[in-house]
Amino acid sequence: MIDLYFSPTPNGLKVRLFLEEAGLPFRVIPVKLGEGEQFKPEFLAISPNSKIPAIVDHEPDCDDAPLSLFESGAILLYLAEKTGRFIPAGKRQDVLQWLFWQMAGLGPMAGQAGYFRVFAPEKLPFAIERYTKETRRLYGVLDRRLAGREFIADEYSIADMACYPWIVPHGPHGQRLEDFPHLARWFETMGTRPAVLKTYDGVEDVYARGGAPVPSGPGA
Repeated sequence: MIDLYFSPTPNGLKVRLFLEEAGLPFRVIPVKLGEGEQFKPEFLAISPNSKIPAIVDHEPDCDDAPLSLFESGAILLYLAEKTGRFIPAGKRQDVLQWLFWQMAGLGPMAGQAGYFRVFAPEKLPFAIERYTKETRRLYGVLDRRLAGREFIADEYSIADMACYPWIVPHGPHGQRLEDFPHLARWFETMGTRPAVLKTYDGVEDVYARGGAPVPSGPGA
């Protein structure tokens, strides 16, 4: 059994998506970011950076049980190696470079765009322009990568799981998918997967579903 410490942010949703895709038994432990639960000592013992998602694997393939992990990219890599799935043969380096690209680029820049466009108490035109333009550039990088490919690393992988939840809120990020035809085609394909539909079923956070953001506090 895997415990998933979760809030419906893009980073939380990508780990839940893996668990749904792999059919692993898991239970969701909600972390209410707006109420500061990410700063409680019991959560910090699992996720010292006070951010979701985090997992506790009660049946790891090692003697160190239970095993706790934080950082969504590290969790995806761990689960892929645990199950032997979603890192296609011969595509490991492709998968990892795009996973790290999402962690270092797409997620932080899109997150800042969302913050300054919607959450910030004061509208700062320079910050809005800076992060919206950089997010647009990164959308373009992914769009070019997907030209002639069904998925980011040719076959479905944790790179797709990592990127998809950060494209869902493209509206709040100031982006139009019609400007990125290859990305739009991939996005539509991803949205039909049963595990994606199940992951997003019942998600109440409007931002997570691609609408106007609803503030939930720091910790994602």
